[in-house]
Amino acid sequence: MSPAGNRRARRVAGSVVALALLLAGAATVASARGDRGAPADRTPTADSADAGFARDMAVHHQQAVEMSFVVRDRTRDEDVRRLAYDIANTQANQRGMLLGWLDLWELPKTAPAGQGPMAWMSGGHPGHPAGPGTGHGSEHTSEHRPGHSPGHGSGEGPDHEAGAGAGPQDGALMPGMATRTELRRLGEADGEKAEILFLQLMTVHHEGGVAMAEGCAERCVVPAAKRLAQGMVEAQRAELDLMADMLAARGAVTRP
Repeated sequence: MSPAGNRRARRVAGSVVALALLLAGAATVASARGDRGAPADRTPTADSADAGFARDMAVHHQQAVEMSFVVRDRTRDEDVRRLAYDIANTQANQRGMLLGWLDLWELPKTAPAGQGPMAWMSGGHPGHPAGPGTGHGSEHTSEHRPGHSPGHGSGEGPDHEAGAGAGPQDGALMPGMATRTELRRLGEADGEKAEILFLQLMTVHHEGGVAMAEGCAERCVVPAAKRLAQGMVEAQRAELDLMADMLAARGAVTRP
């Protein structure tokens, strides 16, 4: 990456972490106060958008943390390692907040019986939500998929490798989540190949996360949840731009 790109990476990463930590503190205090002083109708129910977002985004964030730790050990590139650290630190912190809210609201951390992931989002079917589609970053997509980037081909991509026997989702419960096959490939990759695959998978992951956060910003009723969701949208869009630049520097593109 060029010196200018390095400076941009450090600037974006630093601002994203600072924004996330600021939102974390404000949202935690606000949610705790709301639990003590708000009227009963402000406390979310188990099937509310607030509770659904907290449950689903906690799962979504956990995979991002795991992928970040994997790539940290598969490359020596400081820009990628710094980005992975920032994502892991930010999303682990936010995940703790989301699960903490469920405790404050005295709600279970699993969905009500018969309600699958993303049921709180309109336009999707429980357990089978529509993908982000028009999420931020779609302007960078092309026919290439992880493993098919120019100059970095490695045979068939993960979706082909998974095959029909891997199941309809292969472990990907929500939009943007990587499949078990893709996670295994990331854990087996090294160096630039690992960097590219991580950036491609995390780009799709962020696009799904942005769509989910936009859903909460629109549907959630708890002010702290709405603020946190909007902060996620802004921070992850900044990281999407950064990752597009990092992929371009490696002669690769995002996947459709």
